[in-house]
Amino acid sequence: MPKPLTRAEIEKIFEAFSLHDPAPKGELDYVNVFTLLVAVVLSAQATDVGVNKATKALFAIADTPEKMVALGEDAIREHIKTIGLYRNKARNVFLLSRMLIEKHASEVPDTREALEALPGVGRKTANVVLNIGFGQPTIAVDTHLFRVGNRTGIAPGKTPLAVELALLKRVPKHHLLHAHHWLILHGRYVCKARKPECYRCIIAEWCRYPAKTAG
Repeated sequence: MPKPLTRAEIEKIFEAFSLHDPAPKGELDYVNVFTLLVAVVLSAQATDVGVNKATKALFAIADTPEKMVALGEDAIREHIKTIGLYRNKARNVFLLSRMLIEKHASEVPDTREALEALPGVGRKTANVVLNIGFGQPTIAVDTHLFRVGNRTGIAPGKTPLAVELALLKRVPKHHLLHAHHWLILHGRYVCKARKPECYRCIIAEWCRYPAKTAG
C-alpha cells in the first residue's frame, strides 16, 4: 500500500489548487437557487454540457417552482428529452417544484435533510446545492471525485460516503469551500479515468498514484 499523505502534503496540494484557480465554478448553467437545484437533479448520469443545452429554453420560461408546475410534467419532459432518464427526471422536477410550493413557501431549503426529502434529490445533489447555492463547505462525491480521492491518496475510501467523510476530515478548513470544485474539475480534465494526464498535473509531486503517465 502507498504511504498515506501527510497533513503538510495535503495542505500543499490545496495550496496548488488555490493558486491555479482561486475561485472555481461549477459548469452547470442556472439563474437562481431553484434552477440550480433542477439542473443538478437533471445532471445525474448526464453531462453538464448536455444538461445546459436542454435547460436553456426550459429556464427561460420556468425559473420558479410555480412556473415549473404550471408548465406541467409533459412539457418539462419535452424540454429535457435529450437527457438520459428524462422521463423520471421530468416527474421528479415537477414533484419537487410542487413540494417546494407546498412545504417551503417556494424557497429551496438550505439543509441537507430538507433537500434530501425532495423527489430526485440524494446526498450528492443536496451537497452540490448547499455548496454552490448557499456557500456551505460540503463535498459532493461523484465518479471523478471518488477517483481522485482514492488515486491521489488524499482521501481513500471504498464508498462515496467514505471518501466524502475522509475529505471533510482531511481537507484544510480554509480550503474546504472550494475543495469540491477543484477535485471534480481535476478529475474531469486532468486525472481522467483511462488516461490520466500526469505530465501536466499540478499536484503530481505529492500524488501517490503509482502508474503515473508521461507526456
